[in-house]
Amino acid sequence: MNRALRVATLGVLLLSPLALSGCSAGQVTQTATQDRDKAGAMARVGDITLRQANLAYPDGGRYEEGDDATLVLAIVNGATEADTLTEITGEGFDEAVIQTAGAAGPSTSTAPTTTASPATPSAPGTGTATGTVAPTTTAAPTAAASTELEIPAGSSVFVGQDGAATITLTGLEESLTTGGVIELTLVFENAGEVTLLVPVGTPGEELERGEAFDFHQEESHGGGGSGDSHDENSGHEGGE
Repeated sequence: MNRALRVATLGVLLLSPLALSGCSAGQVTQTATQDRDKAGAMARVGDITLRQANLAYPDGGRYEEGDDATLVLAIVNGATEADTLTEITGEGFDEAVIQTAGAAGPSTSTAPTTTASPATPSAPGTGTATGTVAPTTTAAPTAAASTELEIPAGSSVFVGQDGAATITLTGLEESLTTGGVIELTLVFENAGEVTLLVPVGTPGEELERGEAFDFHQEESHGGGGSGDSHDENSGHEGGE
């Protein structure tokens, strides 16, 4: 009777870890289905999705108080009509400055023009042409500050150092390092506003590694010493 009870108890104990592992597996699967970006913050509002939002990795690995930080993110518009980012607000910085590529800025160049001098008495009815240089103004493509950023329908706009536009957070109010976050609110004309915590990014390239340690170095030296000892012993044996 006691033996049967012990066997039944042992069976229950063996089955318990399996039941617990089954529950745990269900929880892991549910967590894994959540949509997360590999780097940076993600948020949705209406038909707008923000992906991989982060602050560009700072020189020396640290933003100091008063520094400017570059915002890096992708803005995806899933709607059938364009939307516009109209405002960025938050705490911990002075203002957010949007710059778009391709805006025209003035530049000065020179081009020759021809003017005629009045007729002289020696040559009635004739005039002489002289060449003079007059300044003219042409437009050259530059980056210009803007208060808005248009997101075309069914497309993505990449913002950052290599993107179609840049957003700079000027005058940080405190120092920030990797792992630190700053809260931003982005306002879109159609989709509305969304608030997210934007982290400081990580280095884009691997840190330089030192030379690999040679684990056979001691063995090679040790092997040489053994050989010398063996030769000496052989010499002694031969002498005897």
